[in-house]
Amino acid sequence: MSGNNYLIPLEPDKYYHIYNHANGNENLFITEGNYLFFLKRYAYFINPVAHTYAYCLMPNHFHFAVRIKSECEILNLGFKNLEGLISQHFSNLFNSYTKAFNKQQNRRGSLFIPRFKRKHIDSNEYFREIIHYIHYNPVHHGFVKDLRDWKHSSFESLFSEKATSLSRTEVIKWFEDKESFWAFHQKEIDEKFILELE
Repeated sequence: MSGNNYLIPLEPDKYYHIYNHANGNENLFITEGNYLFFLKRYAYFINPVAHTYAYCLMPNHFHFAVRIKSECEILNLGFKNLEGLISQHFSNLFNSYTKAFNKQQNRRGSLFIPRFKRKHIDSNEYFREIIHYIHYNPVHHGFVKDLRDWKHSSFESLFSEKATSLSRTEVIKWFEDKESFWAFHQKEIDEKFILELE
């Protein structure tokens, strides 16, 4: 994967893997409240313009799988100009979180690497691989041995019957059923797939 994947435009009705990292050796999330606050800000800024299928928040980076809403859906919300609007919502999320985090941690300056990364998900197989990659990330980075033990991902929510803003039904259908979804998550991440995202 080339290093300029931040240049890929976010277009209505398309699927994307959205990810970003903290500046340098810093962390994005330090307290439990940081994780929860980020998800609340995410819901506020991103839910109006995108459907979310999976996420994982790690101490120094994050991953989301989303589908940008259709042009009609976005315009029905009162947005009149789509050009740059979708990316602006993500920028607003990062700026809002950074402002609150800086105040809490008594720090200054940018927190995220500029120009968040995005990769177009263009096939059913790639969608399944991305969902697996996102949920398996804490295992890959050595935080847990079982992906079910990481609290800051969408994995358990996709099995739950509780209300969620995730597009749970659609995700499970991409894997056929919950049993197949779980079976797909038993494998390790393909190293070629990891290199593609770096």
